Amino acid sequence: MAKIYREGDADLSELRGKVVAILGYGIQGRSWALNMRDSGLNVIVGVRPGKSLDLAKQEGFETHGVAEATRMADVVAVLLPDMVQPKVWESEIGPNLKPGSLVVFAHGFNIRFNLIKPPSNVDVTLVAPKAPGRAVRDEYLRGWGVPALVAVHQDYTGRALKRALAVAKANGFTRVGVIETTFAEETETDLIGEQTVLVGGLMELIKKGFETMVELGYQPEVAYFEVLNEAKLIMDLIWERGIYGMLNGVSETARYGGLTVGPYVLDDTVKERMRKAAERVRNGEFAREWLNEYEGGMRNLNRLLNEIKNHRIEVVGEELRRMMRSGK
Repeated sequence: MAKIYREGDADLSELRGKVVAILGYGIQGRSWALNMRDSGLNVIVGVRPGKSLDLAKQEGFETHGVAEATRMADVVAVLLPDMVQPKVWESEIGPNLKPGSLVVFAHGFNIRFNLIKPPSNVDVTLVAPKAPGRAVRDEYLRGWGVPALVAVHQDYTGRALKRALAVAKANGFTRVGVIETTFAEETETDLIGEQTVLVGGLMELIKKGFETMVELGYQPEVAYFEVLNEAKLIMDLIWERGIYGMLNGVSETARYGGLTVGPYVLDDTVKERMRKAAERVRNGEFAREWLNEYEGGMRNLNRLLNEIKNHRIEVVGEELRRMMRSGK
């Protein structure tokens, strides 16, 4: 069974009197900075010039460049975009870390694939919320939180886990529960889940359902509502009640059809291809491919995004979403 940490397992005194530098003031960085300040911690923001810098200043934070914020800090939360982190680490973060500093990542990608190699005299940890940045802030304000994962890559001080749990507590994560994991498990499951289910799998399932209905002669608008619009309603039921609970929330006809036809459409050959995709993540092949794509200007990604933008389900959907918003 997984080890789950809650409020009583974390102590904010681990961070009292320390300077916490949030590097990056995007959606996740902003949420962490606001939450940790509201938890009574001394938070500064390290950010590059631009809108994020202006927003951090407007919201009352002491702001510095990334290098200066790192030099000042006892706790450094690296919340810059994943693909930006290695170069910024090499030039601005790594050389400026104090011995004994706590370094916190929200995603393990760069550590797992050895794109960042921290010095040996700092703690290196992971605190990964399992929700978007906006929810991290909204749930904290509601007096609750979102679940998270915690891991230790390097324990220089002997208190790395305790300090990482204090970061989790300051963000409200321990109100729900923080599951102990490893950098490898967090990174690999995140990528595998995105590719096979959450982004890739769901998107392709919806697209192919839409295409099948339209090819059979059904109106695109009706197909859109059936395979895309109602998908949210089903996912809401699954989120609230689980899969079995969802089945008890739909008609008996839907239950029988789903339980008998679903495994025919998505049979074990799909699972085999999922395993192959997962192996590409685990052996580093996907990471190498993505790095080459990013460094090459993301031409293939932009082409694929343009194809989705111009897919008939998006053209029809844009009109229907406008209709639902305006009532016309």
